[in-house]
Amino acid sequence: MSCKKDDDVIVDNQETPPDKTPFQELYDQGIDKYLGVFKPISSTMVLPGVTEHIFSGTNAPICFTGNEFSMFTRDGISNKLLIFLQGGGFCSPLACEAVEEGIPLFPFGILNPADPQNPTSNFDVGYVPYCDGSGMMGDNEVDSDGDGVNDRFFRGIQNLSASLDVIAQTYPAPDKIVLAGNSAGGFAVHAALPLVRKLYPDVRIEVINDSGVGILSPGGMQTLIDYWNAGAFFPSSCTNCIGADGNLTDYHKYQLAQDPNIRMAYISSKQDATFAALIQGGAAAFEAQLIEASGELNAAFPDRFNCLIANGNGHTFLIRDFTFQLSTTSVRFWVNEMISESSTWNSVID
Repeated sequence: MSCKKDDDVIVDNQETPPDKTPFQELYDQGIDKYLGVFKPISSTMVLPGVTEHIFSGTNAPICFTGNEFSMFTRDGISNKLLIFLQGGGFCSPLACEAVEEGIPLFPFGILNPADPQNPTSNFDVGYVPYCDGSGMMGDNEVDSDGDGVNDRFFRGIQNLSASLDVIAQTYPAPDKIVLAGNSAGGFAVHAALPLVRKLYPDVRIEVINDSGVGILSPGGMQTLIDYWNAGAFFPSSCTNCIGADGNLTDYHKYQLAQDPNIRMAYISSKQDATFAALIQGGAAAFEAQLIEASGELNAAFPDRFNCLIANGNGHTFLIRDFTFQLSTTSVRFWVNEMISESSTWNSVID
């Protein structure tokens, strides 16, 4: 089943003219202000070909509770690059369910170099752990318990920018980039995309959002963005990028329209239990909004957007369940079709 419906109308995608710089409005708003600012205090090979880059200092990239932040690079044998953003929950004014320490680089799923069927097995890898609580977008400090002392440090944009600097310095000239993430990391690929484009102006980018498509209840997304001080990631000219329905569909349309040298994919289950629990109407409402958002994007960009939506309520696939089998394909095979730019790469909804 395709996520493009017969009655879908192809909208004017208003792609950026070729003589204009994609995402210039976001750079003017300051999202690139931390690129080139931070350097790791140490870079140590922890496994053959795998290097951990550690940051430290009062104003350096850190986890939201103040724990040390580090990221990883892994050398491959091709001239292609996988940038993977790990997930780990959000902090809101009401609750914080984010991990406090980043998960190291483990060789599972799309990160497994020993799986000959993994389409990125021989890629260079830049791996960005998640521990900032703010979808890798935050630029704020808050006092969460009212004692007059800031105790949540939302430095997602610093962590992300510092990590991308290391990746660009380590792998300066890839032939292709796969920018992928799961859960909060899937959400964060859209924050990373303009920064990756700034560092790699001419490289083809395949964007894969696994289980972080940005569907929340009305007002929920704006509340998070305000709490994290992440508004600079949303162009002021795009008044619907944070939708009144709480969704980011128009933001993702904006990104596709800005840059004709990117393609984008959603991977999700129909009733993802993690996000369905956060919206009005629960699982059924999440499924309806997911199908609607995917259909809108596919209609607007039929050659550059597709979705893979499985039955059930599972959360994330690229690492947790990369070989998950749908009716006509598997997650791994479908990702391979995307990355290889196969003519048979199409949307699939079970």
